Amino acid sequence: MKTIIVAVGSTRRPKLDAVGEALTAIFPVLHPDTPYEIAAVEVSSGVRHTPLSREEIMTGARQRAEALLRIAREKSVPWRYFVGLEGGIDIVNERGARWVFLENWAYVTDGTGGGAFGQSGAVLLPEQLVKRVFDEGVELADAIDVFAGGQGIRDAQGAWGILTRNLITRQDAFRIAIVNAFAPLLSRNR
Repeated sequence: MKTIIVAVGSTRRPKLDAVGEALTAIFPVLHPDTPYEIAAVEVSSGVRHTPLSREEIMTGARQRAEALLRIAREKSVPWRYFVGLEGGIDIVNERGARWVFLENWAYVTDGTGGGAFGQSGAVLLPEQLVKRVFDEGVELADAIDVFAGGQGIRDAQGAWGILTRNLITRQDAFRIAIVNAFAPLLSRNR
């Protein structure tokens, strides 16, 4: 049986581990008894380090997947699926209040005509982080390190882990987004 290669537009461990967890659940349904392999390739999202809108987060995820698709076509690489992942901030104004959420998005395509987005859900950012990231323009990775008194939190539990006391980690949030992005493909195989 031929191995299916899933290209991921990142080399960050939480993202790759999230893809691995998601595929472990998805492949028995989508491709029963077919092994998969993950190809990690660092590609640009084309958006700022900390996207500041849902649209920008989604654009970053899509552009990572599209960059992988271009690479596959240019180099004749046999990748079957292309996964772009992006996290960032979504601002919602409701009844005169500003609510600022951290969200993770995934975009998945098989390169044959469209793709699908999946979202992680959202966690409310405390005002201290909102001021640093949104109002002062500090990258979330740097702001969360200061907030939590740590180093390299983005490559560990992420802001998600800090804000939820590890009830939901960055990896968990991306796993959910990936499963949601694959949902249309899973629905086709019913």
